[in-house]
Amino acid sequence: MKQEFKIFSGSSHPVFAQAIADHLKTQLGKVTIKRFSCGETYVKYDETFRGQEVFLVQTCRTGQMNNDLIELLLMIDAAKQSFAKSVHVILPYFAYSRQDKIHAPREGISAKLFAQMIQGAGADHVITMHLHSDQIQGFFDCPVDNLNPRKELVQYFKKKNISDPVVVSPDAGGAKDAKKFADELGAGLAILHKQRPAHNKSEVTHVIGDIENKTPIIVDDMVDTGGSVIGAAQALLAQGSKKDIYLCATHAILSGDAQKNLEAAKIKECVFTDSLPVEKKPKNFNTISMTPLFSGVVRNVVEHKSVSKLYF
Repeated sequence: MKQEFKIFSGSSHPVFAQAIADHLKTQLGKVTIKRFSCGETYVKYDETFRGQEVFLVQTCRTGQMNNDLIELLLMIDAAKQSFAKSVHVILPYFAYSRQDKIHAPREGISAKLFAQMIQGAGADHVITMHLHSDQIQGFFDCPVDNLNPRKELVQYFKKKNISDPVVVSPDAGGAKDAKKFADELGAGLAILHKQRPAHNKSEVTHVIGDIENKTPIIVDDMVDTGGSVIGAAQALLAQGSKKDIYLCATHAILSGDAQKNLEAAKIKECVFTDSLPVEKKPKNFNTISMTPLFSGVVRNVVEHKSVSKLYF
């Protein structure tokens, strides 16, 4: 590939950024990122990229997402001020995506606010993965590629040859994605009906679908505290599923007591992508690399080829 682009990494996920650069057989660009004693963030690129495509790799880490977002905004602005041809933001996990509509009076729509801030800073294109809701793409006026890791995750479970699998959506909102996952895997589908008495708390009230003597694969876009997984596992077992329960999700947020909750749920295997770095991993934790997917998108953007064929 002709060198017409630069890839720079923020502080949040340098391993992910380096893997993309290695896959594309290029070097990460040099950038200085530091904090002043007052807490302000400073960004300066240490090499020129005038007239080139610039890709900025940043994610939103658990407990540090606000700092990561501010750092990203400053990186975008500095790139625009340095005459980048176009600024492409690679944001594997988009923070605040659950706040995509007004659930209760006097709330804000935080996902829209941050979408506007990213675009206002100068982003020409956003590459993200498995947004909590597709409508978030409409919060941007610039192009957004919302990648889906389903192909890679389905392929992983196909290789496991699980006996009598059934894909389980943890709620009605995820049923559409779970149905596509089940169809590609050649498995049945079940849906959990739950209610949320408070933030980060949920109670499963019904299990819809045939799960008796089947091996459940709970499929979701993200796992935060993991508390709802305990209730889901208990509900599935109570309805006669096999005791080996798998959990498959795109984003391993894993905040608070997530490690303890997932281990208490006695999940046979927790499968996530590497959209986020994870410090406290539960037992039987496994990561599926998204490097080939994101690298392919970067390559096709630079070469003016189709991107959608990589993940649709």
